[in-house]
Amino acid sequence: MVYEKVVSILCEQLMLEADQIAMDTAITDDLGADSLDLVEVLMSCEDEFDIEIPDDEAEKFKCVGDLVRFIENNQ
Repeated sequence: MVYEKVVSILCEQLMLEADQIAMDTAITDDLGADSLDLVEVLMSCEDEFDIEIPDDEAEKFKCVGDLVRFIENNQ
């Protein structure tokens, strides 16, 4: 469920199709997200899941799975 919502947010923010995204997809390298895109994605995730993602944690997110696991562990 978390994964599906994160994929939906990524698709909306980055204008992608869901089949372009997997748990091991690199957010910047594979999806082409720049730093502003990433901030917008993280803010949308914070709103959607009612959590706060500290900057030091966000810097560690390399792939979609990193973000999904953080959300699952902090809900």
